[in-house]
Amino acid sequence: MNLRPARNAPGVREFVRSLGSSPGLGRLLAVRLSSQITDGVFQAALFTSILFNPERHADPVAVAGGLAVLLLPYSLIGPFAGALLDHWDRRSVLMYANIVRAAMVGIVAAAIASGAPDTVVLIAALAATGASRFVASGLSAGLPHVAHRDVIVGINALFTTLGAGMLAVGAGIAIGLRAIFGSDNTGSAWTTLAGVLIALIAATIARGFTRLQLGPDHPDDPGSSATHAVAVGLLHGTRAVAHTRTVAAALSAIGAHRLVFGMNTLMLLVLTRQSGLGDGLAGVSVIGGFTAGGALAAAALTPILVARLGRRVTLVSALLVGAVAQISLLSFDAVVYCLAALVLGLIGQVAKLCGDVAMQVDIDDAVRGQVFSVQDAVFNIAYVGAVTIAAFTIPADGESAGLIVLGTVIYLLGILTVRLLHTAHHVETPVSAKTAGHVSDV
Repeated sequence: MNLRPARNAPGVREFVRSLGSSPGLGRLLAVRLSSQITDGVFQAALFTSILFNPERHADPVAVAGGLAVLLLPYSLIGPFAGALLDHWDRRSVLMYANIVRAAMVGIVAAAIASGAPDTVVLIAALAATGASRFVASGLSAGLPHVAHRDVIVGINALFTTLGAGMLAVGAGIAIGLRAIFGSDNTGSAWTTLAGVLIALIAATIARGFTRLQLGPDHPDDPGSSATHAVAVGLLHGTRAVAHTRTVAAALSAIGAHRLVFGMNTLMLLVLTRQSGLGDGLAGVSVIGGFTAGGALAAAALTPILVARLGRRVTLVSALLVGAVAQISLLSFDAVVYCLAALVLGLIGQVAKLCGDVAMQVDIDDAVRGQVFSVQDAVFNIAYVGAVTIAAFTIPADGESAGLIVLGTVIYLLGILTVRLLHTAHHVETPVSAKTAGHVSDV
């Protein structure tokens, strides 16, 4: 792989040239797109049938509980996924994780068709989302093996944009199939089964990679068992983050945003019921649409910002803009909600893309999967923790000035943390597996 230093953000021509010069990059993109379609079909089929409908779970504490059940297992599974991605051939992980995911989606469909209780369906669904973590982490950890370093920021942005689009395509497929098969248990089951077919397609595409084409080049703790790799995986990932200040800074920015975003999720869910945005799910859909629009804009802006300003200034600027958007929520105005959602979606995705690049460029391949697991833990635990705090403090009408001010303070603290960790003249040096295993805990 070419490790030339990063340069200006690539244009469309360079994207096309990269795809043409690296067949593995096109194949990895195909795996990602098919996997995202699978997620879109599965999530939409599940959500529209029985799982986590905000209109169904009206109580804030119930919403927090539902989010915890849905997201915390990602963080619990993350250490396993990351450790094994740095221990096993990532090609095999992508292939077999998609096969397992197909099997789990099939079990969910069977449970829905049989009229099984929500608890049974939820447990099966969590197994399916767990397999998805292996796929998502494997795709991110393997990208530096098929993409040149000088275009990796732009490739990340391109993959993110197309992946988000495929989630929408998957959701559209599910809605169309639901219209054909019906909205009862049998129709929902047939709709869900579409995810099985697409997951198997993703597994077939992943099978086309050669052995170890996606790494790891040198497995972490070579010669040790998979059990040992799992046992030390999160520890090695955490140590690698602590030793690599650019990555620690990026994860601090991501964590700050997810804390604020979690509080805002619950607050805006309650507020939309009282606003002119429609009742319940309709209002949440409007807010979600603006948030997704901001994330889409980030895919275009982030490569340009990173190329011109660097990751440090980009992260600080994003958090500062987020603080301004957050404090504007004190107006409790429906239009401001939408504009703030657009901005917060933008800056959240900017932070995520900067974090992905930091882990792909500044972290040694042998521990890269484990560091992505640390990001999963930060991403989901911060979000669920913030939702839980908001659930027990938010007033019935949702107008919580205290939570809005707290969110603004969190963004400002995030700026301070990034500036302290990611110094202006910091030299970015990849951390090796050996170093990661011996750096003192922080």
